[in-house]
Amino acid sequence: MNNIPQVKLGLIAVSRDCFVISLSERRRAALSEACKGKGLDIYEATTTVENERDMCKAVAEVKNAGCNALCVFLGNFGPETPETLIAKNFDGPAMYVAAAEETGEDLINGRGDAYCGMLNCSYNLGLRKIKAYIPEYPVGTAQELAEMVADFVPVARTILGLQNLKIITFGPRPQDFFACNAPIKALYDIGVEVQENSELDLLVAYRAHAGDARIQSVVDDMAAELGVEGNQYPELLPRMAQFELTLLDWAEENKGARQYVAFADKCWPAFPKEFGFEPCYVNSRLASRGIPVACEVDIYGALSEYIGLCVTGDAVTLLDINNSVPRDIYEADIKGKFDYDYSIKDTFMGFHCGNTPLCKLSKGAVKYQLIQNRLLEDGGEPDFTRGTLEGDIAPGAITFFRLQSGADTKLSAYVAQGEVLPVASRSFGGIGVFAIPEMGRFYRHVLIAKRYPHHGAVAFAHCGKALYSIFQYLGVEDIAFNQPKGMPYPDENPFA
Repeated sequence: MNNIPQVKLGLIAVSRDCFVISLSERRRAALSEACKGKGLDIYEATTTVENERDMCKAVAEVKNAGCNALCVFLGNFGPETPETLIAKNFDGPAMYVAAAEETGEDLINGRGDAYCGMLNCSYNLGLRKIKAYIPEYPVGTAQELAEMVADFVPVARTILGLQNLKIITFGPRPQDFFACNAPIKALYDIGVEVQENSELDLLVAYRAHAGDARIQSVVDDMAAELGVEGNQYPELLPRMAQFELTLLDWAEENKGARQYVAFADKCWPAFPKEFGFEPCYVNSRLASRGIPVACEVDIYGALSEYIGLCVTGDAVTLLDINNSVPRDIYEADIKGKFDYDYSIKDTFMGFHCGNTPLCKLSKGAVKYQLIQNRLLEDGGEPDFTRGTLEGDIAPGAITFFRLQSGADTKLSAYVAQGEVLPVASRSFGGIGVFAIPEMGRFYRHVLIAKRYPHHGAVAFAHCGKALYSIFQYLGVEDIAFNQPKGMPYPDENPFA
């Protein structure tokens, strides 16, 4: 995954000058050792911050060491102004944690009062409008704080990624898919760049890659990935390989000052006829390499996918929250058969034409897009509507989520953890039977009530904790989740 940042952590301890500085330094060393014991790459700054000059020196030290994310550690009460100016002067995400008291045998010279100092630290961060990551309970022993630092890594990786991300788009959104159309101003507010292009630009670039000497090696790689059963249209592979090279070259030539890219591409109705195939399989291959390609020019879908990629360090996908599970499938394959007693309203099918990476399918093959075949080829023998990657999504833990802008250009988000069930879909496309606790209420009082589009990003892990923290760090005020029974939504009818 060379399309996401590598986090190099720095550790700076602070000490209020009326406390014994050695207490903070000793605790800092213990935290550093605990972090290294967890395999974290962390640089322990030798400068302990008591005043603003120390702050400048410590920040310079971690920058010179190549750190791009920072843990500020209150080994004792800490100096309010210098400790918060660390985050202001450090060019990267910062977290704040505080030392717990260690023993009742040493509460005179060995008491640090960092529990109290954390309150003033937070107050001063707010005064200066400085963003910082603060864990749910930011006070602990060295081992406990090391766990918090580990939780911070995917958050820091995502923030760094967004600060250096460019989303490249091709084509306006398809007619009647206004749900994927949202103002892009909010992207600039969080530091993401956008480059919008025409489908014609992409077509010209694709044609220029005809005869590219690299095509055969990509064809060979595709054939090896698909295997005999999955490679149902081998004559189609050269066209798709040519397109894959087109996108990869475009990313390299157009990312400019940015380090990371994601795509949001138009894939119908004009694309298949003019290019000669559906782009889904190629999109899936790029996603498996850490370059998300959102369908239907869904810019915020691409953004969400990239966030999931940074959090998990693994392939992600974008799916329609598509159709309900028929009652006969629920009764036969789901009811009473899992650890959580899912109701039929907790289940749905997540689907897209074929963009989910092969590594996330139980079994996959290149096929044709049935819906587009009906529309564009009158339901006849498929030709240019071939190119989807179809198969049931592999069972396992998932997080369904999305970061979205509304017409008011304000960001909102939702996060819901669940699982893909080991239940055959009996349908077409890249599809899976999903189960999320209290999905029925979440569907009505979040997805519908808050007017989210039908696309959702899927991370193949339970990562709601990190996603929620990231959205908080970005300043998202409305972060929704699948609320449990007994916790009503504000607009939920109490008599329903």
